[in-house]
Amino acid sequence: MARRPRITLKGYYHIINRGVEQRKVFLKDEDFKKFESLLCYYSKFYNITIHSYSLMSNHYHLLIEVNNDNLSKFMRQVNMNYAIYFNKKYKRSGHLWQGRFKSVYVTDEAYLYSLILYIEQNPIKAKKVKNIQDYKYQSLYHTLNNTDYKKECLNNSYLIKKFKTKQDILEFINTKFDKDDLATLKKASNLVEQANTKKEKSIKKLEKIFKDVTDKKKRNELIYKAYLDGYSQHQIAKVLNISQPAVYGIIKRVKDVIIIT
Repeated sequence: MARRPRITLKGYYHIINRGVEQRKVFLKDEDFKKFESLLCYYSKFYNITIHSYSLMSNHYHLLIEVNNDNLSKFMRQVNMNYAIYFNKKYKRSGHLWQGRFKSVYVTDEAYLYSLILYIEQNPIKAKKVKNIQDYKYQSLYHTLNNTDYKKECLNNSYLIKKFKTKQDILEFINTKFDKDDLATLKKASNLVEQANTKKEKSIKKLEKIFKDVTDKKKRNELIYKAYLDGYSQHQIAKVLNISQPAVYGIIKRVKDVIIIT
């Protein structure tokens, strides 16, 4: 039976692919760089924005923004040309990748926010490095070090557009996100919420905290207190009907004021 064609909507996609039989697909420094160069070249060719990526030894995660119906063409060129390079270099034949890449449409800003954290924190979770800024084969490294690759390929990325300084970027990337967000990402779902009694109770309590609060300064102080009490930024954003990055910004500003005073 022929494969059904992918239907590409305009917007953000989380792309995942790994080596066949979970084999390593990046063996040396130049292999990582080759994949990065292909990613950059074809993103410009197909008018695709690279927002975040992390290349691990046997798999990769990408967060890209598609403007036209060309996601499959873009990924086919990147994967195919890298496979040709790898097989020729290491004198092997056959498939390099484990089937077709997996693509997940990013349904809202909360998912986008958590997804960037998940991708950029991948090397830490895999114990590749102790300090997140030291891993060379991800978008964060190029962004923080203002490399030529960043200037050529990442200038329209989420991190660069949203944050003004390296310190702001690092504080954002080191933000923890709750287990519900992580479970959602691992399942590669579209944020279909599962029934969770404990979470529902906490949400109701959170709603009471912000009920009838109209003063913005008071609201921001309560946001910071709720965060310290263990509520996730995603939960707070949901209750207040604001974006998760906005909640992050409020927490940072209130925290800075407390430290200064």
